[in-house]
Amino acid sequence: MIRRALEQGAKEMGLEISEENILAFELFADQLKKWNRKINLTAIISDEEIAVKHILDALVFAGCVRDGEKVLDMGSGAGVPAIPLKIVKPSVPVTSVDAVGKKILFQRHVARLLKFVGFEAIHARVEELCRTHGHGFDLITSRAFSRLEQFVGFAAPLLAEGGRLVAMKGPGAADEIQADEERLAALGFEIVSVTPYRLPFNKGERNLIGVTARKAA
Repeated sequence: MIRRALEQGAKEMGLEISEENILAFELFADQLKKWNRKINLTAIISDEEIAVKHILDALVFAGCVRDGEKVLDMGSGAGVPAIPLKIVKPSVPVTSVDAVGKKILFQRHVARLLKFVGFEAIHARVEELCRTHGHGFDLITSRAFSRLEQFVGFAAPLLAEGGRLVAMKGPGAADEIQADEERLAALGFEIVSVTPYRLPFNKGERNLIGVTARKAA
């Protein structure tokens, strides 16, 4: 079922997924369901929902990641988008951080099974990373982690010079952008892109919001 949903959903979204990637996603989904019976990792538990809302949604974000960028996934939960990103772009260094230890243990377990190289799952609060990973990431993302203003505030000390932020947001993004745009400017950042897209099987609308530091006048 997970395979069928991935193949049909990817076709509907115009995405390509290799056979090798499908096998890795099947393993990820299987382990997610297995662990979720004992640990509350996610409320998304059906094969179709996992395929669409965890994997295909993450692949839209993966499409904007450039080779060689060091990526941080803030508040990564069960490893989304960090794990799907690493599956389709194995050469990209990926770090995930979450304050819930059991979720990080799950990510490390999947990373071992899939033999990831250049993947680090950190059990910590985001603000604690500044001491060890300050200005260490070229691209920072979050999915429903917080409001834009809070996301940018947490991410700014971790962002390398010339780096960028991509927030993964739901259908209410326009209202949030309008409310937070002035606050972002006060932090020295600006919204440079909003990319809307629809999930397959009528599973909802999403937006990728690109944010960068404002250039000096």
